[in-house]
Amino acid sequence: MSSTRSHDTTDSPGEIRAAVVDTPGSAPRVGSVVLPPRSPGSTLVAVVAAPLNPLDLVIASGTFHSARHEAPYVPGSEGVGVVLASDRYQPGSWVYAECRASPGTPGSLATQVLVDDEDVLPLPEGIDPVQAAAVGNSGTAAFMPLVEVARLRSGETVLILGATGAVGQLAIQVAHRRGAGRVVGVARDRGALEALSALGADAIVELRAGESAEDLAQRLWAVTGPVDVVLDGVYGTPLEAVLQVCAPRARVVNIGNPAGATAQVPAGLLRGKQLTLSGFAGLHTPLRAKEAALTWLWAHLSRSELRIDVRTFALDDLPSAWRTQAVSPHAKCVVLPQDSGLQQYDVAAEPSQDRSTRP
Repeated sequence: MSSTRSHDTTDSPGEIRAAVVDTPGSAPRVGSVVLPPRSPGSTLVAVVAAPLNPLDLVIASGTFHSARHEAPYVPGSEGVGVVLASDRYQPGSWVYAECRASPGTPGSLATQVLVDDEDVLPLPEGIDPVQAAAVGNSGTAAFMPLVEVARLRSGETVLILGATGAVGQLAIQVAHRRGAGRVVGVARDRGALEALSALGADAIVELRAGESAEDLAQRLWAVTGPVDVVLDGVYGTPLEAVLQVCAPRARVVNIGNPAGATAQVPAGLLRGKQLTLSGFAGLHTPLRAKEAALTWLWAHLSRSELRIDVRTFALDDLPSAWRTQAVSPHAKCVVLPQDSGLQQYDVAAEPSQDRSTRP
């Protein structure tokens, strides 16, 4: 994939348009910031597609356990764009980049971003850049825990806890395409759950408000039987119930905790079933360690073997995108910072347009 017009490859980008979070807990505004000159070992990218992730909102809220920014900063943890200047990557080439947004390091929700060379991967030829961006963080959070941490084996029963979000929907598809014998999706939204069968879910279970772990475990068992692999995106009481239906030597990987910061794990259950409990955090995983997962995801996306529903927003519409992401839209919100001139990047999309890939 190549750009259709030449780019200014200056190493001094200067002032750019960007989202800015002024204080912890404040909504982002659209303003301008000044990027420093590019230094050796870094790459300047014109951002074409920047996904919004739950992580971005949690960090901005000031409640995230690993990062809190008191000074204004540009959020955004990943993006796809065109190289403007680099010692390693060809100007005009398409790349995926990860960002560690902070007051001193602007993130990807901007027209341009500076990233370390090690945080850049070339995109495969011909892939849709918006779709490629959309499966980045969410796709690796689905693929790596199932395939690389839990070591999913053919024929096993997989339970996805929090199955209706972008990560959960991709996890259903990953488990199905990696040979799981049975895939069960568990979440709160009945309507969104019912759509999972088209993605490869064999069964669904709806979470009920206020239900005890014991009651939920009984309902789960009637649907799932013994479960070999669990991708847990909610924690709390739902996880306590899921542990009760785990098969001996089941592997459980946690990636989030919207249902609660704690869960009770009885020692007898843990030892008696010889369970393996792990945690996965993409924020603390280098991009090079994600390369195999992204290669698999992008290859299947290019062959229309993965589906991800995408809602796109212009940078000026960021407050709307932020609110949409905050209510768990069951889709991926992607900001298009170059909305006034997308044609120069071969991106046939308009702001607030749905872009979905169907198998």
